[in-house]
Amino acid sequence: MLKKPVIGITMGDAAGVGPEIIVKALKHSDIYDICSPVVIGDPKFLKKAIEVTKLDISLNLIDDIKDAKFLYGQIDCFNIDIIPEDLPIGKVSPVSGDAAFQFVKRAIELAKEKKIQAICTAPLNKEAMQKGGHKFAGHTEILAKLTDTKDYSMMLSSPKLKVIHLTTHVGLVKAVEMINPDRTYKVIKLANEVLSRAGYKKPRIAVSGINPHAGENGIFGNGEEEEKLIPGIKRAQEDGIEVTGPYPPDTVFFRAVNGDFDIVVACYHDQGHIPIKVLGMSDGINVTVGLNGGVIRTSVDHGTAFDIAGKNIADEKSMLAAIKSAVELVPKN
Repeated sequence: MLKKPVIGITMGDAAGVGPEIIVKALKHSDIYDICSPVVIGDPKFLKKAIEVTKLDISLNLIDDIKDAKFLYGQIDCFNIDIIPEDLPIGKVSPVSGDAAFQFVKRAIELAKEKKIQAICTAPLNKEAMQKGGHKFAGHTEILAKLTDTKDYSMMLSSPKLKVIHLTTHVGLVKAVEMINPDRTYKVIKLANEVLSRAGYKKPRIAVSGINPHAGENGIFGNGEEEEKLIPGIKRAQEDGIEVTGPYPPDTVFFRAVNGDFDIVVACYHDQGHIPIKVLGMSDGINVTVGLNGGVIRTSVDHGTAFDIAGKNIADEKSMLAAIKSAVELVPKN
Protein backbone atom coordinates (compact mmCIF):
# COMPACT_ATOMS: atom_id res chain seq x y z
CA MET A 1 0.00 0.00 0.00
CA LEU A 2 1.31 3.44 -0.95
CA LYS A 3 2.18 5.77 1.91
CA LYS A 4 -0.36 8.55 2.28
CA PRO A 5 1.00 11.96 1.23
CA VAL A 6 1.56 14.62 3.88
CA ILE A 7 -0.45 17.73 3.01
CA GLY A 8 0.59 21.01 4.66
CA ILE A 9 -2.44 23.26 5.22
CA THR A 10 -1.57 26.92 5.79
CA MET A 11 -3.93 28.88 8.04
CA GLY A 12 -4.10 32.01 5.90
CA ASP A 13 -5.24 35.18 7.65
CA ALA A 14 -6.14 34.21 11.22
CA ALA A 15 -8.72 37.02 11.37
CA GLY A 16 -10.67 35.44 8.52
CA VAL A 17 -12.49 32.15 8.00
CA GLY A 18 -9.31 30.10 7.45
CA PRO A 19 -9.13 28.52 10.92
CA GLU A 20 -12.84 27.62 10.83
CA ILE A 21 -12.83 25.94 7.42
CA ILE A 22 -9.66 24.02 8.32
CA VAL A 23 -11.19 22.70 11.53
CA LYS A 24 -14.44 21.79 9.77
CA ALA A 25 -12.61 20.09 6.89
CA LEU A 26 -10.45 18.00 9.22
CA LYS A 27 -13.56 16.75 10.98
CA HIS A 28 -14.29 14.74 7.82
CA SER A 29 -12.76 11.32 8.44
CA ASP A 30 -12.33 10.56 4.73
CA ILE A 31 -9.57 13.20 4.57
CA TYR A 32 -7.47 11.01 6.87
CA ASP A 33 -8.19 8.02 4.63
CA ILE A 34 -6.41 9.65 1.69
CA CYS A 35 -3.69 11.80 3.27
CA SER A 36 -1.84 12.88 6.40
CA PRO A 37 -2.81 16.54 7.00
CA VAL A 38 -0.80 18.96 9.11
CA VAL A 39 -1.68 22.61 9.77
CA ILE A 40 0.90 25.37 9.49
CA GLY A 41 -0.31 28.28 11.57
CA ASP A 42 -0.87 29.75 15.00
CA PRO A 43 -2.56 27.11 17.19
CA LYS A 44 -4.30 29.71 19.37
CA PHE A 45 -6.62 30.49 16.47
CA LEU A 46 -7.27 26.87 15.64
CA LYS A 47 -8.32 26.48 19.27
CA LYS A 48 -10.66 29.47 18.92
CA ALA A 49 -12.15 27.93 15.76
CA ILE A 50 -12.74 24.65 17.60
CA GLU A 51 -14.57 26.57 20.32
CA VAL A 52 -16.66 28.49 17.77
CA THR A 53 -17.60 25.39 15.78
CA LYS A 54 -18.16 23.28 18.92
CA LEU A 55 -16.46 20.31 17.27
CA ASP A 56 -14.95 17.45 19.24
CA ILE A 57 -11.35 17.94 18.13
CA SER A 58 -8.07 18.29 20.02
CA LEU A 59 -4.70 19.73 18.98
CA ASN A 60 -1.26 18.16 18.84
CA LEU A 61 1.33 20.94 18.74
CA ILE A 62 4.51 20.07 16.88
CA ASP A 63 7.83 21.67 15.98
CA ASP A 64 8.90 19.00 13.50
CA ILE A 65 6.96 16.78 11.11
CA LYS A 66 8.30 13.69 12.90
CA ASP A 67 6.20 14.67 15.94
CA ALA A 68 2.93 14.53 13.98
CA LYS A 69 0.54 11.68 14.80
CA PHE A 70 -1.92 12.05 11.91
CA LEU A 71 -4.84 10.79 13.96
CA TYR A 72 -8.44 11.59 13.11
CA GLY A 73 -9.91 13.79 15.81
CA GLN A 74 -6.55 15.33 16.74
CA ILE A 75 -5.20 18.07 14.47
CA ASP A 76 -1.42 18.24 14.13
CA CYS A 77 -0.39 21.91 14.08
CA PHE A 78 3.03 23.51 13.86
CA ASN A 79 3.44 25.68 16.94
CA ILE A 80 3.99 29.01 15.17
CA ASP A 81 2.95 31.31 18.00
CA ILE A 82 3.31 34.76 16.40
CA ILE A 83 -0.11 36.45 16.68
CA PRO A 84 -1.41 38.22 19.81
CA GLU A 85 -4.29 36.44 21.53
CA ASP A 86 -6.46 39.58 21.28
CA LEU A 87 -6.24 39.93 17.49
CA PRO A 88 -9.65 41.28 16.34
CA ILE A 89 -11.50 38.74 14.22
CA GLY A 90 -12.98 40.01 10.97
CA LYS A 91 -10.71 43.04 10.57
CA VAL A 92 -7.71 43.90 8.42
CA SER A 93 -4.52 43.69 10.49
CA PRO A 94 -0.85 44.04 9.51
CA VAL A 95 -0.04 41.49 12.22
CA SER A 96 -2.24 38.75 10.76
CA GLY A 97 -1.16 39.75 7.25
CA ASP A 98 2.49 39.21 8.14
CA ALA A 99 1.66 35.94 9.89
CA ALA A 100 -0.19 34.63 6.82
CA PHE A 101 2.96 35.27 4.77
CA GLN A 102 5.13 33.51 7.37
CA PHE A 103 2.87 30.44 7.30
CA VAL A 104 3.26 30.15 3.51
CA LYS A 105 7.01 30.68 3.76
CA ARG A 106 7.28 27.86 6.30
CA ALA A 107 5.18 25.58 4.12
CA ILE A 108 7.45 26.18 1.13
CA GLU A 109 10.49 25.36 3.26
CA LEU A 110 8.84 22.10 4.34
CA ALA A 111 7.97 21.25 0.73
CA LYS A 112 11.52 21.92 -0.43
CA GLU A 113 12.77 19.63 2.34
CA LYS A 114 10.30 16.94 1.14
CA LYS A 115 8.69 16.87 4.59
CA ILE A 116 5.32 17.61 3.03
CA GLN A 117 4.22 16.52 -0.44
CA ALA A 118 1.83 19.39 -1.20
CA ILE A 119 0.64 22.73 0.14
CA CYS A 120 -3.03 23.59 0.56
CA THR A 121 -3.70 27.23 1.46
CA ALA A 122 -6.54 28.88 3.35
CA PRO A 123 -7.23 32.45 2.18
CA LEU A 124 -5.07 35.43 3.06
CA ASN A 125 -6.06 39.08 2.81
CA LYS A 126 -3.98 41.01 0.29
CA GLU A 127 -4.46 44.38 2.02
CA ALA A 128 -3.44 42.94 5.40
CA MET A 129 -0.42 41.18 3.94
CA GLN A 130 0.81 44.31 2.18
CA LYS A 131 0.28 46.38 5.32
CA GLY A 132 2.33 43.70 7.07
CA GLY A 133 5.26 44.48 4.79
CA HIS A 134 4.91 41.91 2.00
CA LYS A 135 4.23 43.53 -1.36
CA PHE A 136 2.74 40.59 -3.23
CA ALA A 137 -0.49 40.44 -5.19
CA GLY A 138 -1.44 37.08 -3.70
CA HIS A 139 -0.46 33.50 -2.91
CA THR A 140 0.57 32.69 -6.48
CA GLU A 141 3.15 35.46 -6.60
CA ILE A 142 4.55 34.53 -3.17
CA LEU A 143 4.99 30.92 -4.20
CA ALA A 144 6.65 31.89 -7.47
CA LYS A 145 9.09 34.23 -5.72
CA LEU A 146 10.05 31.83 -2.94
CA THR A 147 10.53 28.92 -5.36
CA ASP A 148 12.39 31.11 -7.90
CA THR A 149 9.83 30.28 -10.59
CA LYS A 150 9.35 32.42 -13.69
CA ASP A 151 6.98 30.34 -15.82
CA TYR A 152 3.90 29.56 -13.74
CA SER A 153 0.18 30.06 -13.94
CA MET A 154 -2.99 30.03 -11.89
CA MET A 155 -5.43 27.24 -12.66
CA LEU A 156 -9.00 27.21 -11.34
CA SER A 157 -10.82 23.92 -11.14
CA SER A 158 -14.42 23.02 -10.41
CA PRO A 159 -16.44 19.87 -11.07
CA LYS A 160 -17.64 21.24 -14.42
CA LEU A 161 -14.87 23.57 -15.61
CA LYS A 162 -11.11 24.06 -15.51
CA VAL A 163 -9.46 27.38 -16.42
CA ILE A 164 -5.80 28.40 -16.61
CA HIS A 165 -4.66 32.02 -16.91
CA LEU A 166 -2.22 33.90 -19.14
CA THR A 167 -2.27 36.82 -16.66
CA THR A 168 -3.80 37.29 -13.22
CA HIS A 169 -3.32 40.07 -10.68
CA VAL A 170 -2.73 43.05 -12.97
CA GLY A 171 -5.01 45.71 -14.45
CA LEU A 172 -6.75 44.93 -17.72
CA VAL A 173 -4.64 47.25 -19.90
CA LYS A 174 -1.44 45.82 -18.40
CA ALA A 175 -2.75 42.26 -18.83
CA VAL A 176 -3.21 42.71 -22.57
CA GLU A 177 0.27 44.25 -22.84
CA MET A 178 1.79 41.25 -21.03
CA ILE A 179 0.30 38.60 -23.33
CA ASN A 180 2.67 37.41 -26.07
CA PRO A 181 3.13 34.26 -28.17
CA ASP A 182 5.75 32.79 -25.83
CA ARG A 183 3.53 33.22 -22.77
CA THR A 184 0.59 31.71 -24.65
CA TYR A 185 2.69 28.69 -25.63
CA LYS A 186 4.07 28.18 -22.13
CA VAL A 187 0.67 28.30 -20.43
CA ILE A 188 -0.79 25.87 -22.97
CA LYS A 189 2.13 23.56 -22.23
CA LEU A 190 1.57 23.89 -18.45
CA ALA A 191 -2.12 23.06 -18.93
CA ASN A 192 -1.22 19.98 -20.93
CA GLU A 193 1.33 18.84 -18.34
CA VAL A 194 -0.90 19.25 -15.29
CA LEU A 195 -3.87 17.48 -16.87
CA SER A 196 -1.67 14.70 -18.24
CA ARG A 197 -0.27 14.17 -14.74
CA ALA A 198 -3.84 14.02 -13.44
CA GLY A 199 -4.67 11.18 -15.84
CA TYR A 200 -5.99 12.85 -19.01
CA LYS A 201 -4.58 10.91 -21.97
CA LYS A 202 -4.87 13.75 -24.50
CA PRO A 203 -6.12 16.94 -22.85
CA ARG A 204 -8.36 19.06 -25.07
CA ILE A 205 -7.32 22.67 -24.57
CA ALA A 206 -9.22 25.72 -25.79
CA VAL A 207 -7.81 29.25 -25.87
CA SER A 208 -10.17 32.16 -25.27
CA GLY A 209 -9.89 35.31 -27.35
CA ILE A 210 -8.95 38.67 -25.91
CA ASN A 211 -11.51 40.78 -27.76
CA PRO A 212 -15.27 40.29 -28.26
CA HIS A 213 -15.89 37.46 -30.73
CA ALA A 214 -12.12 36.75 -30.58
CA GLY A 215 -11.59 39.81 -32.76
CA GLU A 216 -13.78 38.48 -35.57
CA ASN A 217 -11.02 38.72 -38.17
CA GLY A 218 -9.92 42.20 -37.18
CA ILE A 219 -13.33 43.82 -36.72
CA PHE A 220 -12.80 44.20 -32.97
CA GLY A 221 -9.52 45.21 -31.36
CA ASN A 222 -6.16 45.75 -32.98
CA GLY A 223 -5.23 42.26 -34.11
CA GLU A 224 -4.31 41.03 -30.61
CA GLU A 225 -5.46 37.46 -31.33
CA GLU A 226 -3.29 37.21 -34.46
CA GLU A 227 -0.30 38.83 -32.79
CA LYS A 228 -0.38 37.45 -29.25
CA LEU A 229 -2.32 34.16 -29.25
CA ILE A 230 -2.29 32.35 -32.60
CA PRO A 231 1.53 31.96 -32.94
CA GLY A 232 1.66 30.35 -29.46
CA ILE A 233 -1.25 28.06 -30.30
CA LYS A 234 0.42 26.93 -33.54
CA ARG A 235 3.70 26.27 -31.73
CA ALA A 236 1.91 24.08 -29.19
CA GLN A 237 0.10 22.23 -31.96
CA GLU A 238 3.47 21.48 -33.57
CA ASP A 239 4.47 19.84 -30.25
CA GLY A 240 1.51 17.50 -30.58
CA ILE A 241 -0.65 19.26 -27.98
CA GLU A 242 -4.38 19.18 -28.73
CA VAL A 243 -5.13 22.89 -28.51
CA THR A 244 -7.48 25.03 -30.60
CA GLY A 245 -8.70 28.62 -30.69
CA PRO A 246 -8.85 31.46 -30.05
CA TYR A 247 -12.59 31.19 -29.46
CA PRO A 248 -15.11 33.92 -28.59
CA PRO A 249 -14.92 34.45 -24.81
CA ASP A 250 -18.71 34.55 -24.46
CA THR A 251 -19.16 30.95 -25.69
CA VAL A 252 -15.94 29.03 -25.02
CA PHE A 253 -16.61 28.49 -21.31
CA PHE A 254 -20.15 27.28 -22.05
CA ARG A 255 -18.72 24.79 -24.54
CA ALA A 256 -16.18 23.56 -22.00
CA VAL A 257 -18.87 23.03 -19.37
CA ASN A 258 -20.77 20.98 -21.95
CA GLY A 259 -17.82 18.72 -22.63
CA ASP A 260 -16.16 20.11 -25.74
CA PHE A 261 -12.91 20.94 -23.91
CA ASP A 262 -11.07 19.79 -20.78
CA ILE A 263 -9.63 23.22 -19.93
CA VAL A 264 -9.82 26.80 -21.19
CA VAL A 265 -6.87 29.20 -21.36
CA ALA A 266 -8.19 32.57 -20.12
CA CYS A 267 -6.43 35.79 -21.06
CA TYR A 268 -6.91 37.74 -17.85
CA HIS A 269 -8.11 37.39 -14.26
CA ASP A 270 -11.83 38.10 -14.46
CA GLN A 271 -12.29 36.37 -17.79
CA GLY A 272 -11.37 33.10 -16.10
CA HIS A 273 -12.67 33.70 -12.58
CA ILE A 274 -16.21 34.81 -13.41
CA PRO A 275 -17.39 31.57 -15.10
CA ILE A 276 -15.88 29.44 -12.33
CA LYS A 277 -17.59 31.47 -9.60
CA VAL A 278 -20.91 31.60 -11.41
CA LEU A 279 -20.90 27.81 -11.36
CA GLY A 280 -20.51 27.82 -7.57
CA MET A 281 -18.41 29.87 -5.16
CA SER A 282 -17.74 26.92 -2.85
CA ASP A 283 -17.02 24.38 -5.61
CA GLY A 284 -13.92 25.97 -7.14
CA ILE A 285 -10.31 25.54 -6.12
CA ASN A 286 -7.11 27.31 -7.11
CA VAL A 287 -3.99 25.44 -8.27
CA THR A 288 -0.60 27.06 -8.85
CA VAL A 289 0.90 25.29 -11.86
CA GLY A 290 4.57 25.02 -12.84
CA LEU A 291 6.40 25.78 -9.57
CA ASN A 292 10.08 24.83 -9.44
CA GLY A 293 11.05 21.80 -7.39
CA GLY A 294 7.73 20.15 -8.14
CA VAL A 295 6.01 22.10 -5.35
CA ILE A 296 2.28 21.42 -5.50
CA ARG A 297 -0.13 24.04 -4.21
CA THR A 298 -3.90 24.07 -4.14
CA SER A 299 -6.21 26.54 -2.46
CA VAL A 300 -9.80 27.42 -1.76
CA ASP A 301 -11.21 29.73 -4.40
CA HIS A 302 -12.66 32.32 -2.03
CA GLY A 303 -11.41 35.07 0.22
CA THR A 304 -11.07 35.64 3.94
CA ALA A 305 -14.77 36.54 4.32
CA PHE A 306 -14.18 38.86 7.27
CA ASP A 307 -17.92 39.57 7.49
CA ILE A 308 -18.70 36.02 8.63
CA ALA A 309 -15.43 35.12 10.37
CA GLY A 310 -15.86 33.74 13.88
CA LYS A 311 -19.60 33.10 13.40
CA ASN A 312 -19.55 29.39 12.47
CA ILE A 313 -21.11 30.19 9.11
CA ALA A 314 -18.20 29.49 6.73
CA ASP A 315 -18.56 26.45 4.47
CA GLU A 316 -15.62 24.04 4.30
CA LYS A 317 -16.62 22.57 0.91
CA SER A 318 -13.93 24.37 -1.08
CA MET A 319 -11.25 23.46 1.48
CA LEU A 320 -12.24 19.80 1.22
CA ALA A 321 -11.98 20.01 -2.57
CA ALA A 322 -8.59 21.73 -2.34
CA ILE A 323 -7.17 19.05 -0.02
CA LYS A 324 -8.46 16.25 -2.25
CA SER A 325 -7.06 17.92 -5.37
CA ALA A 326 -3.67 18.29 -3.68
CA VAL A 327 -3.69 14.55 -3.03
CA GLU A 328 -4.58 13.82 -6.66
CA LEU A 329 -1.71 15.97 -7.97
CA VAL A 330 0.99 14.37 -5.80
CA PRO A 331 3.20 12.16 -8.01
CA LYS A 332 2.38 8.50 -7.44
CA ASN A 333 5.97 7.25 -7.76
